Amino acid sequence: MQYLLPSLRLWLVTFAICVVGYTALVLAFAQSVAPFQANGSIIEADGRAVGSKLIAQDFSSPRYFWPRPSAVDYDGMGAGGSNTSPTSPELTDRAKELIARYGATADIPIPADLVAASGGGLDPHVSLEGALFQADRVAAARGLAPAEVRRLIEAQAVSAAGPFAPERIVNVLELNLALDRQAQ
Repeated sequence: MQYLLPSLRLWLVTFAICVVGYTALVLAFAQSVAPFQANGSIIEADGRAVGSKLIAQDFSSPRYFWPRPSAVDYDGMGAGGSNTSPTSPELTDRAKELIARYGATADIPIPADLVAASGGGLDPHVSLEGALFQADRVAAARGLAPAEVRRLIEAQAVSAAGPFAPERIVNVLELNLALDRQAQ
């Protein structure tokens, strides 16, 4: 019993410093340095939240660009990759389904990122090649000229790491929102 009160005091001080203090310090730093990211990178359209710039969403309509496949079914609470072996029949079947869904053939090869999930399962980007691969389908579904959709893709493409990684990527949610704005 003589150790109970000092132990509780020590627990309380440790809790205040490690849980409350540290959390408040990290939150204050994040809010001052990068408030958009600290608040979830929420993108709004017409005054309502439609998604996060940093977390992939599932789009299945032919009118929209489709994201990379997700090992966690686009659940932001369960980010993570898959432990499925590259030789797994399940993985092979999923790849075959995706290749058929995109209409890829030996003559029209599909970019790898449209068939393979990212490490975290929630990558919101596709490669520029992956977006361009989908341009004809989206253009046909929306009744647009393919060249017009390609111009929009090029306008949305960014270099992920500047001059150090010149490969360009496209945020799927932002591209789909740009398509919707263009239609209005």
